[in-house]
Amino acid sequence: MDLDRDQLSINAIRVLSMDAVQQANSGHPGAPMGLAATAYTLWTRHLSFDAKNPEWANRDRFVLSNGHASMLLYSLLHLSGFEAMTMEQIKNFRQWGSLTPGHPEAELTPGVEVTTGPLGQGFATSVGLAIAEAQLAERFDNTIDHFTYVICSDGDLMEGVSHEAASLAGHLGLGKLVVLYDDNAITIDGTTDISFTEDVLARFEAYGWHTSRVADGNDVEALDAAIEVAKEESDKPSLIAVRTIIGFGSPNKANTSSSHGSPLGDDEIALSRKELEWPHEERFFIPEEAYAPFHEASDRGAKQRAGWEKSLEAYASSNPDKAAELTRRLAGELPAGWKDNLPKFAPDAKGMATRASGGKVVAALYKALPELTGGSADLAGSNKTLHKDFGIFDRNKRDAQNLHFGVREFAMAAAANGICLHGGSRGFGATFLVFSDYMRPALRLAALMHEPQLMVFTHDSIGLGEDGPTHQPVEHVMSLRMMPNYWVLRPGDANEVRECWEAAIERTDGPSGLVLTRQNVPTFDRDALGTRGDATRGGYILAEAPDAKPQVILIGTGSEVSLCMEAWEQLNEAGISTRVVSIPCWELFEAQDASWREEVLPAAVTARVSAEAGVTFGWERYIGANGVAIGLDRFGASAPYEVLYEQFGITTDAIVAAAKNLV
Repeated sequence: MDLDRDQLSINAIRVLSMDAVQQANSGHPGAPMGLAATAYTLWTRHLSFDAKNPEWANRDRFVLSNGHASMLLYSLLHLSGFEAMTMEQIKNFRQWGSLTPGHPEAELTPGVEVTTGPLGQGFATSVGLAIAEAQLAERFDNTIDHFTYVICSDGDLMEGVSHEAASLAGHLGLGKLVVLYDDNAITIDGTTDISFTEDVLARFEAYGWHTSRVADGNDVEALDAAIEVAKEESDKPSLIAVRTIIGFGSPNKANTSSSHGSPLGDDEIALSRKELEWPHEERFFIPEEAYAPFHEASDRGAKQRAGWEKSLEAYASSNPDKAAELTRRLAGELPAGWKDNLPKFAPDAKGMATRASGGKVVAALYKALPELTGGSADLAGSNKTLHKDFGIFDRNKRDAQNLHFGVREFAMAAAANGICLHGGSRGFGATFLVFSDYMRPALRLAALMHEPQLMVFTHDSIGLGEDGPTHQPVEHVMSLRMMPNYWVLRPGDANEVRECWEAAIERTDGPSGLVLTRQNVPTFDRDALGTRGDATRGGYILAEAPDAKPQVILIGTGSEVSLCMEAWEQLNEAGISTRVVSIPCWELFEAQDASWREEVLPAAVTARVSAEAGVTFGWERYIGANGVAIGLDRFGASAPYEVLYEQFGITTDAIVAAAKNLV
């Protein structure tokens, strides 16, 4: 063959990408073809990975933020020898049951670090990966010591979340974060100058990043040198703008938006093979020589992994306690007795806001779980999540658990995903519930990736009061419940807060959001109430009917559980046998066995009233067609919260009246 070794392997990426997209008759060939040399240089000369051990803890992390270029990543995994990424998987690109979906999915495909596709989120998630690496490196004496590499697109850098995340990364001085920007000047609608004319490098310099430019995205030596310089920049993240040609090698579609999201077509592929001097007409044929540089890189990574494992053994000898903690954390195991010292709250008629009891629980969790890492989007005092005894993570102190995310809710949630994805740390964030709208895409990706991200959402209803409807969440709890694989936990008192945290911490297959009040709620005396079960079961019997044979069941969550309890007293005094059921987490309750759900909500008792200071949509699941849902199907208003509850009819009297009408 006339092609030199580098060029042969680079073109193998291009050929696989255009062939797979053509066979699927769907996909994005242009970016993989343009980025082939950039990715080849990174993977064969810099990236530390072991294809036979994709989960090696000290591997470099690679994030393809422009997930539409997924065939670039799948080609790299196949050529590098990742066992799961067979040629059959490449041929089944975008097909049912394959490991090669249209956009990369971390939970599905070995070697994919982050689920990407919604632009900007891979970039933002990588900031969390870099935070986790820096924290673990400091805590465990550089036993963890690797880079996080990102390839991103113009679209990523237009999305607002990348601005938030880049600002945070620059502030924190995350020097082991290296981003390669695919500066191809083409988007779906045409050339970028129709909407995107800013000086990207100047913007990133203002954020505190090291920046550089590679004028020719096919110049392997220039790419290699730029990455090397970026790696040496220890106190700043780096952005390398690489001028590429989208659809490189396609005579008629290169450097045009037509190569972005559509197959090239058989005729154009044949012309592209000639343009690339690729002599093989057979689709999906890759000569053995093209695999060699990738296999050598993987073999080099295997040696690095073996050396790291040997150094870990030495570390265990010299620092047995730290080594044991690191091993536990990387395995995702909780320490023995981790919940023994979580606070338990005595009955108290006045009680406290669940955000306040939540703060006490978080303080205890910080001590019990040093892997817990996170903070608030500039609302730490309100969210009760800042506990300074455990340090504040910044550019000068990495061994710390508190993070100041600033007013960057979306980037906070994405970074929390990255902290979880890295392994060894558990990421969480905090803000007002109404601002979950700003972070919803990252919550959705956490659910899709089955990552155990944690969120604290305070100021959970019209109980916020005078700040008014702009800050009063009404539809948010229910909308989050609608998200598959997302747990919404809205505890009704301080002990439910503790139990909800326990359930969320023990969850390993998805994210959880704790929804907490601003206003005080009583702490219930379960011993006196005949309580059966607790919040760790999602739903339970908080207060039993006097004869354990209820005529009516009152169902509440959060602050409205206390209204149900007041109604329970009045109804029982009136001779109506009444039970109160608290369901702080619908998703967890639904996961219980049928016998428990029937015990809590017997089908024979159809007289049911629900109370929640939010939209009533959805409550028919538990109250049935004939039940009554007490709630709020409109936006709130600005007034003291006691007035709002009265004006909107979310009251004890309303619950009592509804129950009496039903029975």
